[in-house]
Amino acid sequence: MSHELDRLRAQMDEVNLKLLELLSHRAHLAQSIGQVKKKQGIHRFDPERERDMLERITKSNPGPFDNDTIRHLFKQIFKASLDLQQKNHKKALLVSRKQQPEDTVVQVGEVAVGGPGKTVIAGPCSVETEEQVREVARALRQQGVRLIRGGAFKPRTSPYDFQGLGEEGLRMLRRVADEFGLKVVSEIVNPADIELAEETIDVIQIGARNMQNFELLKAAGASRLPVFLKRGMSATVEEFLFAAEYIVSGGNSRVMLCERGIRTYEKWTRNTLDISAVPLLKQESHLPVFVDITHSTGRRDIQLPVAKAALAAGADGIMMEVHPDPAVALSDANQQVDIPQFEAFMEDIRNQGLLQPAEPMLR
Repeated sequence: MSHELDRLRAQMDEVNLKLLELLSHRAHLAQSIGQVKKKQGIHRFDPERERDMLERITKSNPGPFDNDTIRHLFKQIFKASLDLQQKNHKKALLVSRKQQPEDTVVQVGEVAVGGPGKTVIAGPCSVETEEQVREVARALRQQGVRLIRGGAFKPRTSPYDFQGLGEEGLRMLRRVADEFGLKVVSEIVNPADIELAEETIDVIQIGARNMQNFELLKAAGASRLPVFLKRGMSATVEEFLFAAEYIVSGGNSRVMLCERGIRTYEKWTRNTLDISAVPLLKQESHLPVFVDITHSTGRRDIQLPVAKAALAAGADGIMMEVHPDPAVALSDANQQVDIPQFEAFMEDIRNQGLLQPAEPMLR
């Protein structure tokens, strides 16, 4: 009896190897078919072809498996073949850490973003007056912050809200930044304004509402300026990385990512900060990662612990909004901090060992 069992098992092993050989041969054929389909622009999955193959197979079914079982088995083989075609056609993203294991460091003037240190980007939500920007710039420089943000083009939910000063706002930022030795980060919303950006600012910001403005992403990819890309309020991490891929694949590898909160049912904060996105982005991508602690919370009272959490989670820096008198700000009045609050914030972050000591003011 034992001899008979061994004989049957040996036959089974032989059949298994033949099946493996045939499956491998089929897989190579599927890969070749996939390459032909790709060249011809044909979709990989053809339901009519699958139905035809299943009918041919079941008509030739000698048993003992019934036709339903045969269909199930071959559908699994078909699915594995399609998965193999898709895997072979997937190109490694340029923003992926698999493509580049080492961290990207984006140089903005003398500021290295994404290196061993942490970077703070701060400034008013909207550029309103030159004196307003100058007062904030002075406070930033005293605290060693070298990147000033400010909105000149403001995409707003309501068409009746303040839309920004446009070109004059950018030139105002440039004048004040040069006065204090700062670099300018400002949002561009129209691909046609990239040329203006290259004349006036140092970093192009692409806001949450424009994360999938693909023409703008392409234009930023062709620019010589670094790009600060914010995650869309309803975007997945994968969609966020694909948006960055548009820029990098266009030739501009100087991209910084910013998690700024996503839209959920929560009402106690402006958005819900997806803190898990920080280590995910650091793991999946080599690009620097920021957290916007202002837009993610919409509240002054919890920005400090949120900043600590972001930096502890591995963020390369934080972005925040600072205004000399938030109560009279033309946009986002409730979430901007004033200058004394900003100074206390910076001191607390430094006392935690999360930032380097402030450089002495040069001017």
